[in-house]
Amino acid sequence: MEDVIVVTGPSTLRGTVTVPGAKNSVLKLMAATLLAQGRSVITNVPNIQDVWIMAELLRRLGCTVDYDVDAGSVAVDVPQELGHQADYDLVRAMRASISVLGPLVARCRRAEVALPGGDAIGSRGLDMHRAGLELMGAEIGIDHGYLVASVPEGLHGADHILDFPSVGATENLMMAATLARGRTVIDNAAREPEITDIARMLNGMGAKISGVGTNTLVIDGVHELSPVEHRVVPDRIVAGTWAFAAAITGGEIEVRNADASALTVVLDKLVQSGCRVSTEDSGFTVKGPARPEPINVSTLPYPGFPTDLQPFVVALNAVSTGSGMVTENVFEARWGFTSELARLGAVVRLDGHHALIQGVPRLSGAPVVANDIRAGAALVIAGLAAEGTTEVRGVEHIDRGYERFMENLRGLGAGAVRRRG
Repeated sequence: MEDVIVVTGPSTLRGTVTVPGAKNSVLKLMAATLLAQGRSVITNVPNIQDVWIMAELLRRLGCTVDYDVDAGSVAVDVPQELGHQADYDLVRAMRASISVLGPLVARCRRAEVALPGGDAIGSRGLDMHRAGLELMGAEIGIDHGYLVASVPEGLHGADHILDFPSVGATENLMMAATLARGRTVIDNAAREPEITDIARMLNGMGAKISGVGTNTLVIDGVHELSPVEHRVVPDRIVAGTWAFAAAITGGEIEVRNADASALTVVLDKLVQSGCRVSTEDSGFTVKGPARPEPINVSTLPYPGFPTDLQPFVVALNAVSTGSGMVTENVFEARWGFTSELARLGAVVRLDGHHALIQGVPRLSGAPVVANDIRAGAALVIAGLAAEGTTEVRGVEHIDRGYERFMENLRGLGAGAVRRRG
């Protein structure tokens, strides 16, 4: 038996939601605490499954972790002597576990991290992580499914030019460089707000990172870092999810604790679809049209359109007044969910990196299965725009990325229940 989300449509979502801290930031911030002995505290932490997994990973490395769900905080006590092995049973459940690689290499001069699993959205190789750490003096190999790194002489600074602005490689190399001898330069670095958040925390710990928010990071290594208290930035992907929910269901949702400036491209696209968008310091409001206009989107690294919101664009175009083209430039296997969306009556034609979606007047409810976090949420919202009942399986993926997902849906007026089925 597994949990199933059952939604009944059509349902128009109206009301207010509050966005928690960013999943794509907090997990890496937790890994960054490994760089400093002592007690670091992270606040504005979402209650999602991935935080529990990362907490367990840190415990197995020797840390004491106190996750206060009610307060939304995680306190990590890091010992002087750390373990250096990240086990497969945790790493396969959450790809972000690979972010302990850089801190462990820097602190312990050794790391054994299982090759990661995570969402079924395409190849996300570790070549840039490996090549970058080797430039900094690490010796790295693969042994029985583990990436094994050792640094007998300690890390030293190096100049990196990333082939692609990889978020994970930027994070691992930046964290490792904070304790390396000399200067490290990362060119073509990722610029996502979550990268900026991690850099801010590291600088608060005593790191010397300049160029934050640009595609060139300069890190001057220091001898040691100190524990810190840090507040996580709002989750822009969750905020974008609710924005699309308003557009797809023809509703009106006020999204609080959200940074509209981190979603400029996304909100502009929603305006093109016929939405009315108003912004303020505390968030934004999206009012959807009776039926959206189709939009053309190409996913790109930040500040381009985020790949994590691509499934919602496909869902929007599926109920639009015409045809929209979506191009996926980041994860080649992210189209897997379109076959499930087609079970609801969506008309999607795939051609390599491109998807042409022909809008239909109304989708129809059917059983579907989610294979990643964002696809799961997109299928639920698409079900709310469909006639009849939609059952979404694979909802454990949604738990990994969305806090209080069902409570928020029902608070917005959705006909939705979660049950064993």
